[in-house]
Amino acid sequence: MSEAQQALDYVRGNGERYLSELKDFLAIPSISTLSENKGDVQRAAEWVAAQLRSMNMDNVQIMPTAGHPVVYGEWLGAGKSAPTVMIYGHYDVQPG
Repeated sequence: MSEAQQALDYVRGNGERYLSELKDFLAIPSISTLSENKGDVQRAAEWVAAQLRSMNMDNVQIMPTAGHPVVYGEWLGAGKSAPTVMIYGHYDVQPG
């Protein structure tokens, strides 16, 4: 079986869990422009950090800022000659 097929089989076999985790994340009202949601934005940051830890990322941190916290994690296990990949995303939302 090819690596691509193994990856597809893994995703298909875990799709329900991924969907459930996504729903849990989306249920956090992390509207960063509303002061009453400040605690929810912190909770969303903690959720993201927990997900990174569950994926065995290293050096997972929630870093406070003057505004909302930044979540950081790294994995340096590929070796010095491997390319660097950086993933950036927002975990907060805007009111609709």
